[in-house]
Amino acid sequence: QGVLIMGLGIFCVVQEPLRLGAEEVLMVRRPVFKLAMNPACHQWLKYPKVTLTENIEIEPLDFRLLTLATSLPRPVVEDCVDETVLLFSSHMKHMENVAFVFKDIGVLACQGGSLQMKFFGSCIEQLETTTSLTAALRS
Repeated sequence: QGVLIMGLGIFCVVQEPLRLGAEEVLMVRRPVFKLAMNPACHQWLKYPKVTLTENIEIEPLDFRLLTLATSLPRPVVEDCVDETVLLFSSHMKHMENVAFVFKDIGVLACQGGSLQMKFFGSCIEQLETTTSLTAALRS
């Protein structure tokens, strides 16, 4: 499942094979971020191209859940999200370095003409708690 933040992009999880050897393959879940395309603002920007499979369900950001989590009225939450996206986009448009932290997820940073989403280790660990993955990553 993926979450769309209008004007910013999609956060989702993809399942992909991790090759452990010539014959051993482990399917793992990996978080990804796909930037919303706005050619006027991003034509100069370097960022990883992310292709999402068609079977991933993309849902809009759930403002109801954010309202419950923050105890703020829904219009205030919606305005905060909109203003944050506009601020980030403005920094990108003017080629300024900027970084936003998404609690429990990671950091989205635009620096030196490059955009990267760095996911926290704890976020990745929550996606895959199998001992086989831990063993695979350590080997």
